[in-house]
Amino acid sequence: MQKAIVVLLLLAIFATVAFLCIDDIEKLFYQREFSEYVAKYSNEFDVPEALVYAVIRTESNFDPEARSNVGAIGLMQLMPDTLDWLARLLDEEAPTGEITDPETNIKYGTYYLRHLYDRFDNWETALAAYNAGHGRVASWLTNKEYSDDGITLKTIPFEETRNYVNKVTGNYNTYKKLYYNDED
Repeated sequence: MQKAIVVLLLLAIFATVAFLCIDDIEKLFYQREFSEYVAKYSNEFDVPEALVYAVIRTESNFDPEARSNVGAIGLMQLMPDTLDWLARLLDEEAPTGEITDPETNIKYGTYYLRHLYDRFDNWETALAAYNAGHGRVASWLTNKEYSDDGITLKTIPFEETRNYVNKVTGNYNTYKKLYYNDED
């Protein structure tokens, strides 16, 4: 009987400690690597830091050398031709051979998020375009089956993109809760 009480008491103590430390435990899984670059470029391009971290976590899980089966590279999974196009938009020379460099990848990935937000005026729509392409999303917005207002997508026809937006949004909300309580 005494053993059972000790076990229950230990379980209660463990549960209390775990409950009190849940955010600290969760932070182990929601790291903020490359924070100097995320802070710099999220500020420069006016993109929420939590969103940049959410995209990085979703795209590469913070692996600068990550490569997708379609050729996207780096932390924010940029295609080389997209990087070249973004450099032209910024009136810069395209960085050669630097797509896996964390600062370069975060700079252009964050700028791309800003560009998509400026075009679509909605973060979830911008995220859909980040994944499926801005031309494809623009055509979805003109289709009443997918959008009522031409700004928000009521449904996303591609399961991969739908899952991507949900995953980034979930990661974004977790980053906001853990690190950015004062942000919207």
